[in-house]
Parts: sequence; structure tokens; C-alpha cells
Amino acid sequence: MNLTQAAEGKEYIIRGIETDDEEMNAFLFSLGCYSGEPITVISRKKRGCVVSIKDGRYNIDHQLAEAILI
Repeated sequence: MNLTQAAEGKEYIIRGIETDDEEMNAFLFSLGCYSGEPITVISRKKRGCVVSIKDGRYNIDHQLAEAILI
């Protein structure tokens, strides 16, 4: 299951990042988005969602959300 299918307000543990794009992988890692970290979908937007990772909130697009496996 990826992040686009996650319920709002529920905390999930990231199982992995599924992408061949090294730049996207490095960007997600810089946000603290990597295997074993908790992530919560705060709200959904038309082109993505707002997530909470560690102590930060980020607006990520649909393509990034699909790459995050929970």
C-alpha cells in the first residue's frame, strides 16, 4: 500500500521508497522520509497531500505520495 491510499489522521510506518529516480529518493531522505519512520497524512489536496514526518509538515505531490510505501 502506498501513501495515496492512507487514511487521514492515522500514523503509519514507512516500509520503503519505491522509485528509480535518485533525485526523488534523496529529496525524500532529506525530509526524514525513509524506512522505519512514522508518517501521518494530515489532509488531502487535489494534487497531493499534507503529511507529518518527524516534527515537520510537508505538502507532497501525488507522484511523491505514490513512491512512499506504508
